Amino acid sequence: MYQEFYGLRESPFNVTADPDFFFSSQSHSNAISSLLYGIEQRKGILVISGEVGTGKTTLCRKLLRQSSKNVKFALILNPKFSELELLQMIIHDLGINNQPKKFEFIRSLFRRKNDSQPNKFDLIRTLNDFLIRESNKGNNVVVIIDEAQNLSVSQLEQIRLLSNLETEKEKLLQIILVGQPELHDKLRLPELRQLRQRIAVYYNIETLEKNDVRNYIFHRIARASKNADTPYTLTFTEQAFERIYHYTQGSPRAINVLCDRALLAGFVDEKYSINDQIIENCAKEILNCEHHL
Repeated sequence: MYQEFYGLRESPFNVTADPDFFFSSQSHSNAISSLLYGIEQRKGILVISGEVGTGKTTLCRKLLRQSSKNVKFALILNPKFSELELLQMIIHDLGINNQPKKFEFIRSLFRRKNDSQPNKFDLIRTLNDFLIRESNKGNNVVVIIDEAQNLSVSQLEQIRLLSNLETEKEKLLQIILVGQPELHDKLRLPELRQLRQRIAVYYNIETLEKNDVRNYIFHRIARASKNADTPYTLTFTEQAFERIYHYTQGSPRAINVLCDRALLAGFVDEKYSINDQIIENCAKEILNCEHHL
């Protein structure tokens, strides 16, 4: 609605996990570096945590793009399934059941008429065979499980067992658990102590620092601009940045919601400069809407 007015080809403040708009703050850069290290060194289980809206899913999608070609990924965005279904999802996302005839028997597991569920042992055996083949080709396999705080204790125990798939020299499967701070509490449970001992990389993503907010906003505007070589007409006053940080405390998703509303308000008022009063009004509207939900 306001894109043409501000010379934008798309909205700069969508809340979707778009890696094109990934902002490399110090915390996010460290998280990527930690994950790349854990993957390359085949460390097994890696954990990334962060509050709601800190950009964890965007970071995962950025990781998929940034990793080398010999790394194969399965990305599980919603783990609210049974242990068996989770295994099926991993196998499906890795494309194992789309492999040539040598994997025909695994496809038959999904087509059985007499059994309501495929056999867990056969699924793990198939996954293990696939991992060995990929390892022999010099490839690395990574499973990313987003919203991992929703995993049950039994699912997390199964993940521990999957992390045992290895040769004498290295782990065959790298597993990245991505979740909200509640994931920490779950991993502290006594019955998960064996899993906890296998976590090789543990990193918590912080919200943006005050000085990063300005750079974050202009980074997204530049990415959405029709012509990056020409100065964009859209600006924010320094007081506006102050109010944005005050209301969002550096949460990227909250910044996106507030700035999107501010650009719409600026468009309606035909203003190319977003000031603190626009931010104040929009923040109150958002808070009022949340109050009535």
